[in-house]
Amino acid sequence: DVALPFAPTDFTQVNASINRVLVRRAVQLLDPQEGERVADFFCGLGNFTLPIARRGAVVVGVEGSKALVARARANADRNGLSDRATFVCANLFTATADTLAPLGRLDRVLIDPPREGAVEVVKSLPHNDDERRLQRIVYVSCSPATLARDAGVLVHERGYRLAAAGVVNMFPHTAHVESMAVFE
Repeated sequence: DVALPFAPTDFTQVNASINRVLVRRAVQLLDPQEGERVADFFCGLGNFTLPIARRGAVVVGVEGSKALVARARANADRNGLSDRATFVCANLFTATADTLAPLGRLDRVLIDPPREGAVEVVKSLPHNDDERRLQRIVYVSCSPATLARDAGVLVHERGYRLAAAGVVNMFPHTAHVESMAVFE
């Protein structure tokens, strides 16, 4: 229930109808509650950020591209969600606990990285036995190999439990799929 205009040079999912399915499913799995604080890492133009904000959560989208951050802010304004969705530009490939600390306390996280994955982000998240632990992490991936690598970090190093996993056929007639995993 959001409009996401984009320019020809902006990254966006190529299959709009399947993207709606992907977003709906990811938001259902994340299950953000009104007033919770959520981070959307690799947020792009707000594909997941704005639907999460529409559910009542306070969301910070983090993206490495200044142009996409500007587009995401404009999309938040256009959809009347600027009070619940903010955006920051940061290089998530060099993330550390210290660079993520300014985001403040988070309840839930959505991660949707490019093919390289999000290994530095997942290494920087609070450990599951930490008082700052996350209630839920939803990881959306176009690369099953990097999802598997990063899932190993979340489970074996950060102490989260893999609760669910599945695929969405974003790219019919190819060998590529979008994978999703939920960690609690």
